[in-house]
Amino acid sequence: MLNIIGSRELTRWLAEHRVSLAVSTYQAGKLLLVGTKGDAGLAIFERTFDRCMGLWADGQTIWMSTRYQLWRLEDMGPGPVSRPEFDRLFVPQVGYTTGDIDIHDVAVDGQGQPVFISTLFNCIATISQRRSFTPLWRPNFISKLVAEDRCHLNGMAMQDGSPRYVTACSRSDVIDGWRDRRKDGGLVINVRTDQIIAQGLSMPHSPRLYRDRLWLLDSGNGYLGYIDTETGTMRRVAFCPGYARGLAFVGDYAIVGVSKPRRDEPSFHGLNLDNELAARDASPRCGLQVIDLRSGDVVHWIRIEGDVIGELYDVVVLPDTRRPKALGFKTDEIQRNVWFDEEDRLQSWTAEG
Repeated sequence: MLNIIGSRELTRWLAEHRVSLAVSTYQAGKLLLVGTKGDAGLAIFERTFDRCMGLWADGQTIWMSTRYQLWRLEDMGPGPVSRPEFDRLFVPQVGYTTGDIDIHDVAVDGQGQPVFISTLFNCIATISQRRSFTPLWRPNFISKLVAEDRCHLNGMAMQDGSPRYVTACSRSDVIDGWRDRRKDGGLVINVRTDQIIAQGLSMPHSPRLYRDRLWLLDSGNGYLGYIDTETGTMRRVAFCPGYARGLAFVGDYAIVGVSKPRRDEPSFHGLNLDNELAARDASPRCGLQVIDLRSGDVVHWIRIEGDVIGELYDVVVLPDTRRPKALGFKTDEIQRNVWFDEEDRLQSWTAEG
């Protein structure tokens, strides 16, 4: 059973900032769309996509990685298919088949092309019109482009339309070597100079440049913070009660995804996160934390309870959106609905069921 609850003022906060959220839950294969109902209640809409992980969005478009494909979803706007209560309807329009290359973070560059982290191949890559993918960059300590997930390259921060920083769990150059360094082998690399600018982190994720600071999640230790690029040290801002992955920003606030560590996965064992939770008499949770960057306080939250979803990967903001919906492939909606432009107006047609 799935139970999703939000803090009392969360929907007011979403409405005041005119945003909704998209969240990927790769363990359960769900894309969750979080918005507000007409009665100011929390609205959750979900669609199933196999192992969905990396997300990028600008309101009109969502890019989303899945087990062996990268999808572009486009907003078709309100209409008969979405019904009046929804103000956006995201429909899968283009899918690139990449194979299972373990795509983590996804972004869009200055030319409108998707770029992404292939964790299996330890590189930044982009789509190819004829191949599975086109490699763009790999850390200089990775000696070969090979499907071995050596350093667990996972996160990517963009600047001026191109990748600027990445996170990795180690600088290992042997297959699966990052697992041996998960406690303190994490690092941040400047893509443009190939320099390691921060190290000693624990399984870092989700680097993002925001307001001239390089923010990230020190997941194995349980903290949101930013990197002092002069000294290479991390300035902690807030503790996150779970394994943190997924980071987005709205005004003075950060939105952080937290997950329950997999107890049957050795990579999550022995992390300092366990000590931090024990010191606070807390158990790891799954959900979202809205954190005030000025104080480090958690001002709003979502908790996901039950056995269906225990882990999140990414979260993105959908601007100027009240209550979004999406089409998937588990029902026949996507085959029975058609959209087209006529005389500069979006038209739609629905086949009778």
